[in-house]
Amino acid sequence: MEAVKATAAWVASRSSHVTLDSSGIEKFAERIKDSIPKVEWNFEGTHYFDNGPLTVQYLLVLDALNFCFWPDDELNYDHLAVGLKEALQNDSSAFNADRLQKYTGPELRKMLKWPRPLPLEDERVRLLHEVGFELEKSFDGKAENLVKACDKSAVKLVELITSHFPGFRDHSVYKGHQIFLYKRAQIFVADLWGAFKGQGYGELKDIESVTMFADYIVPAVLQQLGILRYSPSLSDIIESNREITSGTEEEIELRACTIHAVEEIKDSIQRKTGNQVLSAELDLWLWAYGIACPSLQHHRTLSIYY
Repeated sequence: MEAVKATAAWVASRSSHVTLDSSGIEKFAERIKDSIPKVEWNFEGTHYFDNGPLTVQYLLVLDALNFCFWPDDELNYDHLAVGLKEALQNDSSAFNADRLQKYTGPELRKMLKWPRPLPLEDERVRLLHEVGFELEKSFDGKAENLVKACDKSAVKLVELITSHFPGFRDHSVYKGHQIFLYKRAQIFVADLWGAFKGQGYGELKDIESVTMFADYIVPAVLQQLGILRYSPSLSDIIESNREITSGTEEEIELRACTIHAVEEIKDSIQRKTGNQVLSAELDLWLWAYGIACPSLQHHRTLSIYY
């Protein structure tokens, strides 16, 4: 994750479409420094949880598919989480590695009880196949073996995921430099830690290394809070709901500057209070804030990475 932090900072120092407002960072840190909630992953109702290896398998499949809902106005993350949960409750072998390699688009739709093609459906099916193939090849078909191989290190787990599963390699190139963002790899780590409450499969001694999970919602929240500032041209694109192509300078700056801004907020809070704050906690706070603002306008990029 040091590569994520370092390359995000590198982008932020050269960004022209998105800039950080240091006074906005300090004001926001002062505002919330005494009220950052501890992360509580509430798995009741929405997610599958049995406190065992099947939950780990569920989370890996969930986060393999956890991207790009916005092209369908009615589809959201809960449809994915609940649909996968119910599939597993109905058939505990639904996510066996061999079966993951055989799902079709219509079968995935049926699993999620979705009446029409999913956004980027072919990519979602491809990623299911990829996860099943690599689990079978390298981890005896079981995500729990992937987690056991990390030796209770969040950093090592991200390295394992991104080395074994190409669909989690959230890289971009910005002004000739490779930029690491790793949204879905890191959110799997955080989901694991949160679901198991830092125990058992979720015991990760360096969870503080995880950055925020650069997506659509948090940049828009930071912009509304006066922490990120957009160029007039970028503001116009977002306000008119025009698509921003994946890998463009604007898109990379939106995500990288968001990562760097959250790191700066975290550092400011720790300076003010002496208390360690997790980027995952800040991410959850900001994301929940954004979800509660239905009028919030976010950027639109078709991408498998967030």
